[in-house]
Amino acid sequence: MERLQKVIANSGFTSRRKAEELIKEGKVKVNGKIIKELGTKVSYEDSIIIDGVLLKKEENKEYYLLNKPRGVICSVSDDKNRKTVVDLIETDTRIYPIGRLDYDTTGLILLTNDGELTNILSHPNNNVEKTYIAKIEGILSKENIDALKKGIIIDGRKCKPVRFKVRKKDLEKNTSMVEITIVEGRNHIVKKLFHELKHEVIKLKRESYAFLTLDNLKSGEYRILSIKEVKKLYSLK
Repeated sequence: MERLQKVIANSGFTSRRKAEELIKEGKVKVNGKIIKELGTKVSYEDSIIIDGVLLKKEENKEYYLLNKPRGVICSVSDDKNRKTVVDLIETDTRIYPIGRLDYDTTGLILLTNDGELTNILSHPNNNVEKTYIAKIEGILSKENIDALKKGIIIDGRKCKPVRFKVRKKDLEKNTSMVEITIVEGRNHIVKKLFHELKHEVIKLKRESYAFLTLDNLKSGEYRILSIKEVKKLYSLK
């Protein structure tokens, strides 16, 4: 017997956090009965229906690293029929992205059907590092750099980069290339950081996620993670 949200996550249907939301919203039935209590113990043999969809038994886990192109949605589906990151992966398995990148943000994103790993990598206590390259308007001042070192309040909470450096300054075009590493998972957080400093982000690319990098993957290309890499990601818990 396992907790209901864990069984849902292990099946690859969605992450544990999302499973908990679905349970609280009354969208999960076990053997015909709506379950709203988190932690309810169930068997893998029980009939579990989520939003009218019968949960399949546990599937083999799949793990992908994608170099997301600009103009692709970080979602399983899109009501405007825009291309999603899932559309770029050749698999019949129901996979989903871990976290998200904005529509116009490019770079490294992971996709899987492993709810347990998704929960580990998404949990704020695990401090998973993400490194971005941002092309921004203007040249950062000493005051800007000092503010980043101290941390900046975004939507009522401080965000302090793990590290950052200015890679390039273009005085003629009045732009800068900045490398910034954060452990934050909030939406638009990098753009909001620079917005607070009055430097809008022109382009944004995620170059690394934990120890994983894009290597030589071209935009739109992906690869399967090795067993060693998956175990190393699990060790971040």
